[in-house]
Amino acid sequence: MSGVRTLLQSLRLMLTPPGKLPGRQMRVVLLVGIAYLVNQYDLGIFSLALPQIQAGLGIDEASLGGITGLIRIGVIPAFFLAMLADRMGRRRLLMITIAGVALATVATAFAQTPEQFVACQIASRAFMGAEEMLSFVVVAEELDASARGWGIGALAALGSLGHGWAALVFGFVGMLPFGWRALYVLGAIPLFALIYLRRNLEETERFQAFAASREPGASLAVFGPLKALALTYPGRLAAVAGVTIPYSFAVAASLLYISKYLQTEHAYSPGQVGLLYIVVGGFAMLGNLMAGRLSDRFGRRRVLAGAILANSALFAVFYTGSGWVLPVGWLAAIFTFFAVDVTLSAFAAELFPTSYRSTASAARTLFWAGAAGAGLAVHGLLVPLAGVASLATAWMLAAAPVAALVVLLFLPETASRSLEETAPERA
Repeated sequence: MSGVRTLLQSLRLMLTPPGKLPGRQMRVVLLVGIAYLVNQYDLGIFSLALPQIQAGLGIDEASLGGITGLIRIGVIPAFFLAMLADRMGRRRLLMITIAGVALATVATAFAQTPEQFVACQIASRAFMGAEEMLSFVVVAEELDASARGWGIGALAALGSLGHGWAALVFGFVGMLPFGWRALYVLGAIPLFALIYLRRNLEETERFQAFAASREPGASLAVFGPLKALALTYPGRLAAVAGVTIPYSFAVAASLLYISKYLQTEHAYSPGQVGLLYIVVGGFAMLGNLMAGRLSDRFGRRRVLAGAILANSALFAVFYTGSGWVLPVGWLAAIFTFFAVDVTLSAFAAELFPTSYRSTASAARTLFWAGAAGAGLAVHGLLVPLAGVASLATAWMLAAAPVAALVVLLFLPETASRSLEETAPERA
C-alpha cells in the first residue's frame, strides 16, 4: 500500500503546478487554453471524419494527399499574423484570431465543393495557427520560470481535450443531421462565447514593458521582428529548424492517417474509433502535463530528445501491429507525441527575446507545416512501393532520430531560467 501511495503522490506532483499559481496566471492559462481546446477539436474532426468528408465532397484517393497538403498553406498567413503580435501586442491579435477561427469554421460546414472546403480550411488554419502560436508565447511570458513548463503542458493538455471532444462527437456522425458538417458547426459555437469572455484579457506584462521601452516609431517597422530573428540569434533559429523539420517530416503521415488506418485496414467503425480516441486520449493527455513538469525539473533537452526517439518507435509499432497492439501502441505513441509537442513549443518561446518571441514561435510552426507537407507528399510516393499505406507511414519514421541528435548537440537548456536570462534583447 505504501508503494501505491508513493506512486500516486509522485503522479499528483507531476500533474500539478509547482506551488499555487497567482490568479492572473491561472486566468491566462484558461482563457488561451480553451481556445486551444476548440482549435484542436477542429483539427481532430478533419482527421477523424476524413473518409466522410471525402465521400461527401467527392474527393478521390489520388487527390487526398494534395488537398491535405494544400490546406497546410494556411500556416503562411498565420506566420504573418503572429508576427504582428510583436508590434501590435498579444491581446489585440488574440481577439482577431479567435474571431477569424469562428467564422472560418462555420464557413467550412457550408462548403459544397472540394475547392470551397480547401479555401475555408486554409482561412481557418491561418487564424488557428496564429492563435496557437500566440497562446504558447502568452503562457511563457506570464508564468514564473519554475512553472513555465507546466503551464505550457497544461495548455497542450487542454488541446488534448479538444481531440477527445472531437472523438466523442464523431462517434455520432452517422446520426447527426448533415453528418460531418454538423461537427464543424458544433465547434464554432464555443468560439463565439469565448470572444466575449476574452474582453477582460490583459496584455502580458513583458510585452507592456517592451512596448514602453522601445523607441518612438519602432512600431511602424512591421518586418523588424523578422529581421531581428534572422540576425540576432541565427544559431538558435537553425537549431529549432533542425529539430522541427526532420521530426515533422517523419510523423506527419502518422498523425493524419490514424483514423483512416483503423477504419480501412482494421475495419474499425466510426463509433469504435471515437471510443478509442476518448479512452486513449484521456490517458495520453497526461503526457502533456507530465512532460511540462518533468522538463521543469530535469531539463527540456533530456525530455525532448527521449520523447522523440520513443515516439517514432511507438508509431512504427502501431502502424505495423494488429489486435491489442493497436490501442496500446497508439496510447503510448500519442503520450510521447504530446511530450515532444510541449517541450518543442517551450523551446521556441524561450530561446528568443520579447521583441520577436511571437515571430520565433511562428517560425517554428512554419518549419513544422512545411516539413509536414513535404512528408505527406513523399508518403504518397512511397505508398505504391510499400504496397500498403501503413507500411509507407512506418518507413517515414526513420527520419525522426535526426531531430533527437540536433536537440542534444545544439539546443541550450532553458528550464528554470528567466526569459531575460535565457534570451536577452540584442541590438
